Amino acid sequence: MTDQAESSVLLFGCGKVGVRLGERLAASGRRVVAVRRRVEALPPSFTGIALDYRRPFTAALPHVDSVVVTLTPDRSEADAPDLVSPLRRLAAALPARPRRVILVSSTGVFAGDPRTRPLTEADEPRPASGRAQALLDSENEARRRFGAVVLRPAGIYGPGREHLIRQVARGVPIDRNRRTNRIHETDLVRTLHELLRTPSPPSTLHAVDGRPATRGEVADHIARLLHVPPPPALDTEPSGHVLSGARLASFLGALRYPDYRSGYAEIVAAGDAGRWV
Repeated sequence: MTDQAESSVLLFGCGKVGVRLGERLAASGRRVVAVRRRVEALPPSFTGIALDYRRPFTAALPHVDSVVVTLTPDRSEADAPDLVSPLRRLAAALPARPRRVILVSSTGVFAGDPRTRPLTEADEPRPASGRAQALLDSENEARRRFGAVVLRPAGIYGPGREHLIRQVARGVPIDRNRRTNRIHETDLVRTLHELLRTPSPPSTLHAVDGRPATRGEVADHIARLLHVPPPPALDTEPSGHVLSGARLASFLGALRYPDYRSGYAEIVAAGDAGRWV
């Protein structure tokens, strides 16, 4: 490969997290190539390639050292998305196998899992839905074709990701008994950056902070920050699962936002109270 290829990263699918990661990589001197359907809004430091990875490729892909894959299902295929075909197209379109490939999957691979103990990266997923099976299939495909590192984020939150805050502010009933896990977008971007840099990354990593909590606990915290009553509860049974963040803590060290309390406190403090309603 050329020196340019050895300092290049291809963002295959480039949404909000991809843009933040790419800006960080570009600032460190790496060439960033971003593949997505519309490239007009990409930062000027990126090289954009406009294509729809759900269809046969119409553009050539360059030699790159590393690839970060983020596949977002269409709403029309949300229940059973095809996340394998894009990986096959990617493998066929790349001139050579990259040194490092990271697949951004999801803790949703455990959706419907009846186990209530904290699940670790050593636990095999037991898909109970079409979407969970699709996520697992994509993980297996990425490992087979690229020897990929699989990163599974939990509920990503941060500035601009304020759905739960708006629900609480409006008093919308919520599923208070659901077990949840979270990762602040800032810590997720930092995790991706370190996975690209480290010589021997873990093969699978759960991107979750150190404080899993029920949705009701999180909502009550937000309500206190907003000085509004806690939202009412939907009549539901306990659900969801808990993921261990021990491996992430060992790999990354201290998170900037170690739990939802610090993360949501900063978001609420930075916003105008009227924007939530």
